[in-house]
Amino acid sequence: MYSSTRCKKSITASKAIIEGISDDGGLYIIKQIPKIDYKSLCGKTYKEMAKEILKALLPDYTESELDYCLDSAYNNKFDTKEVVNVKKINGYHYLELYHGPTLAFKDVALTILPYLLEVAKKKNNVTEKTTILTATSGDTGSAALSGFSSVPGIDIIVYYPNGGVSKIQEQQMLSFESNSAHTFAISGNFDDCQTFVKKVFGENFKGLSSANSINVGRLVPQVVYYFYSYFKLVEDKSIKLGDKINFCVPTGNFGDILAGYYAKEMGLPINKLICASNINKVLTDFFNTGLYDRKREFLKTISPSMDILISSNLERLLYFKSKDENKVKQYMDDLKTKGEFKSNETYDEFYADYASDSEALKAIKKEFDTNKYLIDPHTAVAKCVYDKYVDATKDNTQTVILSTASPYKFIKSISSALDLDSSLDEFDLIDMVSKKSNTDIPKVITEIRKNIRTNHPSTIDEAHKYLEENLLRK
Repeated sequence: MYSSTRCKKSITASKAIIEGISDDGGLYIIKQIPKIDYKSLCGKTYKEMAKEILKALLPDYTESELDYCLDSAYNNKFDTKEVVNVKKINGYHYLELYHGPTLAFKDVALTILPYLLEVAKKKNNVTEKTTILTATSGDTGSAALSGFSSVPGIDIIVYYPNGGVSKIQEQQMLSFESNSAHTFAISGNFDDCQTFVKKVFGENFKGLSSANSINVGRLVPQVVYYFYSYFKLVEDKSIKLGDKINFCVPTGNFGDILAGYYAKEMGLPINKLICASNINKVLTDFFNTGLYDRKREFLKTISPSMDILISSNLERLLYFKSKDENKVKQYMDDLKTKGEFKSNETYDEFYADYASDSEALKAIKKEFDTNKYLIDPHTAVAKCVYDKYVDATKDNTQTVILSTASPYKFIKSISSALDLDSSLDEFDLIDMVSKKSNTDIPKVITEIRKNIRTNHPSTIDEAHKYLEENLLRK
């Protein structure tokens, strides 16, 4: 059963996916993270592994229902055989999570979430239309639109910060606009968008759900690639079965690395979860001091998906550490009213550090010059932080760096790192980088290039007015 981080009410996993967020403002969590025999997964395909893990984490879904969801999500939507790819580059292991339809790690979960929701509605006899509300700092928006825009009975509305995403990210989102898919470029930052979405969930509108990682149906599929990458290291003889490994995760909203925590709690031999932040570094400061303080300047960086000061999924970790709904509620109330909270729990599973834009650009250039391998700015932040971790701890445990987006989505930064003229149009730079790196331009970028669209910035008030005019209240 699932319960809210802020109260003791219990519901099934399928109902938690339908609701998205609890009506008390809390996030749904499985009451007890289940243990599994991880060694039994050795040799399985990605989908076979996913079925066993999701069966444990979504216990009211039948095997046939999970088969339907997995087959619908992972057949022919990724340009790799096994959904994700692990590439070993000069001693580094990169978990490439960007081989899906919108070139970002969000695709792994957001291709299956629509089908998990479809099944959940049938299981619970929900016939009314569902409206997905999602805030994005870049990649969630296009991945959610790609996943939900063609699913019957579901509308989707995405909010993103105007000027706070790359041109490629924005064009991907705009390309999905239709009668059932809408985008709003909000005058503000990601935290403004996310706060707005959370506020709307408390306003008694009918049929709302979320595609953000606040929805458990978005979170739990991400657990799978931690197990999968572990066995790839066993397969290439980098480790022996049973050895512990580290994961270094570029982190903004804390969902991706929280999935790693789930994997560790389920029994996967994980030594450290290395939390890599950019210069907004609110999580770095939290893990190093216990104080979560959002009262700081919001800084725009070349890794915009990490430009976040309110990391929503941290609330789930706070619950797992404290096991106290009242304490978590107090933390969140303090964050809302005082802009900070202090945690006295211990977080030994985590190590946290950050990297600046200049450090990330140097990492991109070094990796390309040395190994002819392109990494995007978020992955570069993770690589920098991993190198700092090794210098600080002398820990040479085999480590997987999560590579969360295609470098072609952040072509301005890639071009700057490679000493190209980054003032040129992004699509011209894409041609130049493709030629210089001898890599193919992703097909999705070739398609959106044919039909460039213009956004129309909106205020929070205008976005809210649209909901008032188009959604029904309970």
